[in-house]
Amino acid sequence: MLADLDERGLVHDTTDRQALQALLAEPPAVLYLGIDPSASSLHLGNLIGVLVLRRFAEAGHRPLALVGGATGMVGDPSGRSDERNLLDAETLESNVTSIRRQYARFAGVAEADVVNNYDWTAPVGVIEFLRDVGKHVTVSQMLARESVRSRLGSEQGISYTEFSYMLLQAFDFWWLHTHHGCRLQVGGSDQWGNIVAGIDLIRRRSGSVAHGLTWPLLTRADGQKFGKTAEGTMWLDSERTLPFDLHQYLLRTDDADVARLLAQLTLLPMAEVREISAEAARAPERRLAQQRLADEVTGFVHGAEAVSRANLAAEALYGTAELSGEMLDALEGIVVQTRATGDDLAGPEALVGLLVASGLCSSRGDARRQLAQSAVSVNRTRVVQSEVDPGWLIDGRYLLLQRGRRERRLVLVDP
Repeated sequence: MLADLDERGLVHDTTDRQALQALLAEPPAVLYLGIDPSASSLHLGNLIGVLVLRRFAEAGHRPLALVGGATGMVGDPSGRSDERNLLDAETLESNVTSIRRQYARFAGVAEADVVNNYDWTAPVGVIEFLRDVGKHVTVSQMLARESVRSRLGSEQGISYTEFSYMLLQAFDFWWLHTHHGCRLQVGGSDQWGNIVAGIDLIRRRSGSVAHGLTWPLLTRADGQKFGKTAEGTMWLDSERTLPFDLHQYLLRTDDADVARLLAQLTLLPMAEVREISAEAARAPERRLAQQRLADEVTGFVHGAEAVSRANLAAEALYGTAELSGEMLDALEGIVVQTRATGDDLAGPEALVGLLVASGLCSSRGDARRQLAQSAVSVNRTRVVQSEVDPGWLIDGRYLLLQRGRRERRLVLVDP
């Protein structure tokens, strides 16, 4: 298990390596990964951890997927330069429900093993918490944490609320160890301080040995956070990020990143990852590794049909093959649609009318100017005429209009 994680570049820090190997040598070991419900969906950056849990599950271990209903009320200062906005109870509860559903599906864990730390944290009173948890953690230990040090030196500082986050996460590890026999916590490298705090709390309160393992944070070759774009975050919920957009984001992966991401964001065996990477190195212009990465991740998250539609839509928008009704049907939800009738296609300025009705042009005069400047394409071919050629209709009902390089509308002609 550790050798496979090593080869995938998924080991950053561990506690005693030999002891950890001994723990994992005899499944099932119980381990956990925590994710706070700061949003209604997991995002692409979370997928690396979710897949780590799945790898452990497939190796015969028992992963616990923790949703931080309690810690989500506080906010982890890790990786933050300012204080998080606290979520109201209704939003937090809704987020917890959504995250739990995704967690169980993607991590491959039993529903009973998706746990919420609010269940065991809420009943604990502040005096009890300070005596049973705070007593065992020193302030110097908390101040030594990089995320705390950086915030203390910042203009915004750090509130006691976020400062106490480490105690809550340590309590989670102790509780799961006591009630579920959990002996390993995994997470991103920014969680190492929190994980060690939990290991120390277990040792001090229970006299037991627990372990930690972290992986490097997911970044691109240029140092930017993976899964972030100028338009926002790549979410795993299709209502927040279209499968097509996720697929396109992965297709644009830099050559320097793609082999690592194939290893970390897919369940492909490493032997196959090496084969794909070697083939891609021989012909990088074909972007075979990027295509496989996009197909594998999108398929895992959204299913095979979403992959097929994403590829058909990409071919319709950017390809050179002759357009088909199947391709244009795949553009639903990706390109704004405009409905028209047969009457709308008749007349010497029918195309002018469609350009205005679709919103591609602001007025009939604007439409005429765009046509005169060869700025309009129909079905990927530039046109200057103002009437609609009946031969343009694909499958008797589709027209793909385009203005410039990026603005597109799909016209659906009602029978």
